[in-house]
Amino acid sequence: MIFKTRGENDELELFQFLRVRKKLEIEEENNFTYLEKGWLGEKQFDNMLLDLPNECLILNNLLLKVNNTFFQIDSLLLTQKKINIFEVKNYEGDYFFKNDRLHMISGKEIKNPHIQITRSESLFRQLLQELRFNIAVESQVIFINPEFYLYEAPVNAPFVFHAQLGRFLKNLNETVSASTISGSHMRFAEKLASLHITQNPYSRLPAYTYEELEKGIVCRGGCGCLDLEDSNRHTLICKKCGFVEGKESAILRSIEEFRFLFPEKRITVDVIYNWCKVIKSKKIIQKLLSKNFDLVLFGRGSYYVDKMKK
Repeated sequence: MIFKTRGENDELELFQFLRVRKKLEIEEENNFTYLEKGWLGEKQFDNMLLDLPNECLILNNLLLKVNNTFFQIDSLLLTQKKINIFEVKNYEGDYFFKNDRLHMISGKEIKNPHIQITRSESLFRQLLQELRFNIAVESQVIFINPEFYLYEAPVNAPFVFHAQLGRFLKNLNETVSASTISGSHMRFAEKLASLHITQNPYSRLPAYTYEELEKGIVCRGGCGCLDLEDSNRHTLICKKCGFVEGKESAILRSIEEFRFLFPEKRITVDVIYNWCKVIKSKKIIQKLLSKNFDLVLFGRGSYYVDKMKK
């Protein structure tokens, strides 16, 4: 049973929006690639856990804090007698261990996931003590990518490679099948979910300004370009891939993108008209805003906000 979903990755979504509208620095582009690949690996593992029986609780993407120290858990599986902590890695290519350090085949050293999962497990045990919840804890690093190979892997390391995933999930299934979730387990899961920190203090977000971003509506047909044409009253067409989208849905998408990137800015007809760029008539923008938002009258500075719930 999924108790806490993975949710959306705001950091990754920000990069996806920005990449279309400005040229990222090399380090920022590398960070985006790393985030995207990791996220895809985590989602893939999520799907594998969906086949487990319901007598377990799964909490995904937890950012927790204990003794003023932050730590992150990709996936947590709570059963009757044990908690499994999973760190998912979507590494691809050849790697090797040397002197308890992990290297790419080129020789470049990267973070040792064994050290990472050991730290997370230790901090989680401290949190358990604070919450006075007594249960066994076990942790594994899941190497999800079939194109990953690790030379000289430590035999006793808590690693699960792609070729072992079938047997590993089968064993998990047997464990969960023999499990019974009680009210105390549910209350503990609720407490963990309530302790999740939504703002990651270690996010490495690129700096950007409204002025430097290219304006326009992003094609959602796959090419992701900004080369749309206001072809008629009701639709937009992408000049690059030919994808046709209803004008209203395209504008609403752009409004949500603008609000995500600039939450401090007010929504006005002029602002959205300039942001969308391709829309020929301001009346279309005004009509759409009036239909989907409430107008706050403030003279020339009037702006739109979310509709009040009635």
